Amino acid sequence: MGLLTFSINLTLDGCVDHREGIADDETHAFFTDLMDEAGAMLWGRVTYEMMETYWPAVARGAVDAPPALRAWADKLEVKPKYVVSSTRSDFPWTNSHHVAGDLRAGVQRLKDAAPNGVLLGSGKLAAALERLDLIDEYRFLVHPRIAGHGPTLYDSGLPATRRLELLSATPLRNGAVAMHYRRAG
Repeated sequence: MGLLTFSINLTLDGCVDHREGIADDETHAFFTDLMDEAGAMLWGRVTYEMMETYWPAVARGAVDAPPALRAWADKLEVKPKYVVSSTRSDFPWTNSHHVAGDLRAGVQRLKDAAPNGVLLGSGKLAAALERLDLIDEYRFLVHPRIAGHGPTLYDSGLPATRRLELLSATPLRNGAVAMHYRRAG
């Protein structure tokens, strides 16, 4: 069984708006490495729709992009992508699959089928999976910014505090810090 790893960009005040992080080659290389380690990607519908409007065009060469973005797009194109949605069932982007029905059972099946793990990249879905105790590790890229607005990480609340064990904290040249945690006992 693979691990479910939640990974996301966030500011010092917890904002997870993708426009607030530092989008440079170093950041993209960090997330490309995480994607390389994982067997599959897992997103909610909103994140999937945001991704499908841009990354397939980059992979096709229809959008001019620097090498780090193109590398991410090319790898994302072939990576299995799983989408949780109760409002949409058709996901035409290459290697995209719908996770339907019971959330706990569907995500557990995905974890069981992905020995290299699953990389989760959706904040709202992460909150739902956190409530089900399905997230094993956390890979946050904390940016040296205070956004002053939302959305914020777990802004819908959680039923209890989750204790984590720090595995590593690695500063990047751009000032962001890559934080790696796992669930504590």
